[in-house]
Amino acid sequence: MATEPGPRPRVILLAGPSGSGKSTLVRAAGLPMVFLDDFYKAGSDPTLPRHPDLGIVDWDHPDSWDRAGALVALEQLCRLGWADVPVYDIAADGPSGTRTVEVGDGPFVAEGVFAPELVAELHARGLLLDAIVVRRDAWKNLVRRAARDLAERRKPPGTILRRGLHLYHAEPAVVGRAMGAGCRPLDAAATRLALGAHRAAGGGISPSPGRRAPSLRTPA
Repeated sequence: MATEPGPRPRVILLAGPSGSGKSTLVRAAGLPMVFLDDFYKAGSDPTLPRHPDLGIVDWDHPDSWDRAGALVALEQLCRLGWADVPVYDIAADGPSGTRTVEVGDGPFVAEGVFAPELVAELHARGLLLDAIVVRRDAWKNLVRRAARDLAERRKPPGTILRRGLHLYHAEPAVVGRAMGAGCRPLDAAATRLALGAHRAAGGGISPSPGRRAPSLRTPA
């Protein structure tokens, strides 16, 4: 009796500080993408951590995120080529439904600030193809992040400024933790080349890659 072949290592984890251009790099490479930010907990969740200095929800803390749910979705994508993932809506301050992501037979990217949290488990399950942390100038990330957050009116301008400065000073630690978890540090150009090489080796893009709705929370 034939047995079902095991999953191939097809997940590329892409980490990096908020504003480092992770999703832009994936789109340029033409790879299917899962937005790990979609697995944030609802704003009403009592388990959400609060930042001791800023006095707001600490969306950069791993406890603000559903790690188990992300792992289930990524494993299903590897085994079946599709999965239903949550859609996080800023206006609703939580998940507003689900969408189906299809990745076909080739590699795909899971990007987000919490990508390093998944390196060890995906590697242990034989699902990890690569793990990268994007390393760019912190001041450029600060400018990109502020422009994005202000344009999308994610928070009041004062909150955006305070959080932006906090993230600016925290960037070395963010990159360091990702490297400690097993991500290799690459600049934007090298990341683009690496993703392109994975796409070429994997036989092209999915016929129906997941795309982000305009209203989703993307703090990373």
